[in-house]
Amino acid sequence: MLKLYGSTTSPYVRRLRIWLANTDHEFINLLIFSEDDRQILAAKNPTMKIPMLEDEINGKEQVIYDSRVIYRYLTDKFDDPVLNWQQENQLTLIDSANDSLVQMFILSNSDIQADEDKLFFKLQKQRVNGVLVQLNEMVAKQQFASWNYPAICLYCLIDWIEFRNLHNMQGLTDLLAFHDDNAQRIEVTATDPRK
Repeated sequence: MLKLYGSTTSPYVRRLRIWLANTDHEFINLLIFSEDDRQILAAKNPTMKIPMLEDEINGKEQVIYDSRVIYRYLTDKFDDPVLNWQQENQLTLIDSANDSLVQMFILSNSDIQADEDKLFFKLQKQRVNGVLVQLNEMVAKQQFASWNYPAICLYCLIDWIEFRNLHNMQGLTDLLAFHDDNAQRIEVTATDPRK
């Protein structure tokens, strides 16, 4: 049986939980900052990051790291269509904003305040702003009209921003409408990190 390791609050984990909603699997919720769960993570994944997927192939345990690689592994395993280049680029945009926001979130939780004058924070904020504007335009052009993996990833990004209050979404009306339009999907409500 597939085992997905992660936390209920990670947007990278949530996208896979939503994608696997109709696939038999076990979700193992890790509290990634607790010592015991960090040991579980370290024993299976030297990157010490979530999500990770465990599968058994020919009697051997196979562990896959990183949400994007896990998705590729699952599409191969279940013979699903691969992403086209436009969808790959959509994921790159989503992941770049997500990565910047995660880094700033971790720094904030480490009592390191975002200093607008420091290059690191300036670059992260510039990236997030630019990407969100681009994604807003893409939604306006109906590029996320299908509920496919890139759309799921976009939803998880927006919802995580809202959940953690990480960015002012004012003016990004198409992204907010996309979020509202998909908020009541059963797999979305079942994986809501607020619960």
